[in-house]
Amino acid sequence: MSVFERFVLMAGPCVLEDHGLHAEVARELVRIRDDLALPIVFKASFDKANRSKLSSPRGPGLHPGLELLQRVKSESGLPVVTDVHEPDQCAPAGEVVDVLQIPAFLCRQTDLLVAAGRTGRSVNIKKGQWMAPEEMAAAVEKVRVAGAAEVAVTERGTFFGYGNLVVDMRSFARIRAATGAPAIFDGTHSVQRPGLAEGSSGGDPEHIPSLVRAAVAAGCDGLFLETHPEPSRAPSDSTNMLPLERLESLLREVLALRQALGAPDEQVQSAGVVEGGSRS
Repeated sequence: MSVFERFVLMAGPCVLEDHGLHAEVARELVRIRDDLALPIVFKASFDKANRSKLSSPRGPGLHPGLELLQRVKSESGLPVVTDVHEPDQCAPAGEVVDVLQIPAFLCRQTDLLVAAGRTGRSVNIKKGQWMAPEEMAAAVEKVRVAGAAEVAVTERGTFFGYGNLVVDMRSFARIRAATGAPAIFDGTHSVQRPGLAEGSSGGDPEHIPSLVRAAVAAGCDGLFLETHPEPSRAPSDSTNMLPLERLESLLREVLALRQALGAPDEQVQSAGVVEGGSRS
């Protein structure tokens, strides 16, 4: 299955919680997928190994987490994506998930990249916050040579001094030119404020819509958005997730913008976001 062939959304809670929460999010994602004819992948992590504090919740762990993801996949029919942090996690994760995701802090870890590629699954590599777009070419090559079905690179902001991230809208074209891979935009991690919430990451979620619209206008090939019914109650990334109730309206704006720009995807007309007009 090609995940990144068309404009795609990867969305879900930051970290796995309980099946009731996962099912609620998945049902809404399925409804949006069907209404907008937009490919959607359910996202959640079984472990957040790079939390700022030792006391921060990390998730259920590898095997319980994969069981939860398999249940979401079986019940909803959505493909699923999850982070892997160690080479030994890749093979068991690859038995369940459709996309293995490499966290930004680990995007140069050769053993991890190769192990992810060897699963034969699709791989999404988050661009390190300190990395230039062109530097991702080597990471993509490691995964491709190892045998990944396909590779994407996700832009999630670049460090600007301390405690701040900025998004260079030239990055999407530069990623594609350097790697030949689709360039995805992470609209929620890009509004993080690292270290500014009592030593943990804070965030400015009010800027998510404007950054997403800008990235779509700049030509990104898909979106990554962490979303939750009640972000303030989420155990991880509560300060920078998009409320689930606001997801559809933002996506309708995205598809309308893509249609205005002449995007060839079928979903821009299927969603009925713009009356009249023609597809390119």
